[in-house]
Amino acid sequence: MVIRTIFFLLLLSTSSIYAQNIYDTDQINAALKKSNELDILVQLKGDFSLPKLAEQWTKTQKAHAMYQGLKRTADQTQARIRQICTERGIDFQSFYVVNALRMKVDAAQFQWISSQPEVKWISLNIPLEVATHKYERSAQSARNGTPTWGIMKIQADSVWRLGINGSGAVVGGQDTGYEWELGPLKEKYRGWDGSIGIHDYHWHDAIREISPLHNDTIIRPENNPCGLNVKEPCDDNNHGTHTMGTMVGNDDENSIGVAPGAQWIACRNMERGYGSPATYIECFEWFLAPTDLDGQNARPDLAPDVINNSWGCPEMEGCVQSNFDIMNAAVQNLRAAGVVVVVSAGNSGPECETVNTPAAIFEASFSVGSTRDDDSISNFSSRGPVAVDSSGRLKPDVTAPGQGVRSLIRNGEYRNFSGTSMAGPHVAGLVALMISANPALRGKVEIIENIIRQTADQLTSTQDCGEFLGSEIPNAVFGHGRINALRAVEAALSYVETSTEDPRTVSDVKIFPNPTENTLWIQTAEGFEAVRCEIYNTIGQKVWAQERNWLTMDLIDVNHLPKGQYMIRIIEKTGEAISKAFVKY
Repeated sequence: MVIRTIFFLLLLSTSSIYAQNIYDTDQINAALKKSNELDILVQLKGDFSLPKLAEQWTKTQKAHAMYQGLKRTADQTQARIRQICTERGIDFQSFYVVNALRMKVDAAQFQWISSQPEVKWISLNIPLEVATHKYERSAQSARNGTPTWGIMKIQADSVWRLGINGSGAVVGGQDTGYEWELGPLKEKYRGWDGSIGIHDYHWHDAIREISPLHNDTIIRPENNPCGLNVKEPCDDNNHGTHTMGTMVGNDDENSIGVAPGAQWIACRNMERGYGSPATYIECFEWFLAPTDLDGQNARPDLAPDVINNSWGCPEMEGCVQSNFDIMNAAVQNLRAAGVVVVVSAGNSGPECETVNTPAAIFEASFSVGSTRDDDSISNFSSRGPVAVDSSGRLKPDVTAPGQGVRSLIRNGEYRNFSGTSMAGPHVAGLVALMISANPALRGKVEIIENIIRQTADQLTSTQDCGEFLGSEIPNAVFGHGRINALRAVEAALSYVETSTEDPRTVSDVKIFPNPTENTLWIQTAEGFEAVRCEIYNTIGQKVWAQERNWLTMDLIDVNHLPKGQYMIRIIEKTGEAISKAFVKY
């Protein structure tokens, strides 16, 4: 055994000659001392981002464009490594929401993958931990039709009286799972058609193995009360069901959800409270383009409007500055696709610089701290600024009710939980109310977030954190303040699209970039159902043609064409054809 361990370490020392600065050698060697197999995330070179023009696109257009661009980038950059892994029998899982592969390798296989030119960074897929939800258990609560204190504090019940309850919006949750058939949640589940549950495109389970963090004597699927890779929503912990109740929960005798008219979809990313980078990323990917239960036939048009993330990744579980980028990329790509990513700030207060774990630390995350019923800050609520990545950025963005929050748990019972995990769902519910009030806001992430910040009830503190004085707004304790749903919805109602273009003009077809080097985006107005593309050269010869079914956005690879001028012809289902000129350089 000693000889084998030395051999492994020699292999890694040798591999570092070829692949310097792409992984933490001490971390990898320490992992090999514990096991002969490494569970790793391999991040590849090659990124994708939308053009500036995308700011004016609809949410559906953004979602389709991000899905196509990210998928194409991953397929191209991962192709060779995937093929070799298949030939060598190396177990791997491919991601496109971040250009990465999850692999299980021995030392020799690690040496090979770390020497590949496509590889950008390698990190261990170390289990993560759900954000500690400090909670108060009580006897089972009696049914109560009065809205919870949090709903009344943010004046969501006043929004309902305006006839706005979240209808038309879709919230997503990734957590410990959800008990979907409970009364306050069942009617709101997007997979419920009134008679049966249809779980394709509405539920995904990223849990296919038991987490080693439980230290189970015997590892078996039966250890989890839901099982593994389940085909309908299930909660193995209570945490997820509680958060969803705060977002949408409602029945004749309980008023616990901020947006009781909204629909919900979900992904399980933790096994009894523990996940891994791969399970979190898998859920982010599924939300970008929900699939059927077999993970096929992705539908970016079915992405939710907002995702609640009541979990965190502390350093003790493997999230360190050197591997923050991969989770950050997932959040950035969801945001670019028009999805608001709400994240609980963490329960590591009351000191400053305690917003210190992904995904709350990222600029693209909308991070939420916790307040009490008297608008004071919860002692446990994490404070900013963010120091762990040396950014110094202000977090949290806002605060919301998070202490003693009554909501639903498994078996139809009710409990009061406390934590920023309970505050985040209030904000996700508010996003649903705003989109319900004004559907033109759908996909406008920056505008939605700015409205919530600007309409929050400003709160100050005696606690100064670095350059952020508690007496000023924003500060590192409350952010921009405690959310106010009524004011936010009133501001949402006043929002008007500034674009003068008519997105419903069937003849409006845009192609970009033009000139182009290798790819060509085609944007058609919603309602224009394109079925075929043809490309002609300057003497009228057809040089490329393909059946292409899309509604608003598609990406064409023209890298194979010689330099020159071309005409692309877009044929609609009705037979109408529109031609546009472009230059390949």
